[in-house]
Amino acid sequence: MTTTPTTPTAAPAAELRSVTKRYAAGEQTVTAVDDVSIGFAAGTVTAVMGPSGSGKSTLLQCAAGIDRPTAGDVLIGGTQLGGLDEDELTLLRRERVGFVFQAFNLVPALTAAQNVELPLRLARRRPAAGEVAAALAEVGLADRAGHRPGELSGGQQQRVAIARAMIARPAVLFADEPTGALDTRASRTVLRLLRALADDHGQTVVMVTHDPVAASCADRVVLLADGRIADELPGTGGPEAIAGRMAALEVRA
Repeated sequence: MTTTPTTPTAAPAAELRSVTKRYAAGEQTVTAVDDVSIGFAAGTVTAVMGPSGSGKSTLLQCAAGIDRPTAGDVLIGGTQLGGLDEDELTLLRRERVGFVFQAFNLVPALTAAQNVELPLRLARRRPAAGEVAAALAEVGLADRAGHRPGELSGGQQQRVAIARAMIARPAVLFADEPTGALDTRASRTVLRLLRALADDHGQTVVMVTHDPVAASCADRVVLLADGRIADELPGTGGPEAIAGRMAALEVRA
């Protein structure tokens, strides 16, 4: 009898295993994430959506190692974060995790180039010749290297933030509402950049969004409700299908 060899499945770039996160709220305990297991494959874009209070941002922060879960395991590139002390966790985040915030979080006194190279400086690494310029060119801002955040539009600031997050070529880029503060044109530019990171560079992108149009650029859309995964669908179905699933989820909530 002959057997067909199977191709080994690559380990996820990031993975949550039975992750739960609880917070104390006065005398109450709030469960923001409730026993969630999910993996994010290399070179893919995942959008995480859900009603307000569904646990989207908490899930993202646990996955990125910003917040420690109450229970369960988080792995980045096969490394279990729960076994790391604070110094080791900080080092892992610098080297293997990128994070983009809705509010950009750029340092106002620094130029675009200085903001981009900041993660390398914090890691006590001198940027290679042309490395920062290449990162800015990749997001279409080669001519804005000397501008400070106050001299840039919102879309340009978010592109600087993406260049900063990707300068160390992390295993995973997490983005919390990356287009939430942008107009339609700037949003499309940022979404194209995030899509290109996966398609052209094999990066893994996980983004929280409330926008079905933004989610439609993802390979898959994960819907949360009450801290649990309630549904999943492909982003290729289009924004109308995503909006319909979201509406149905909110009606059940």
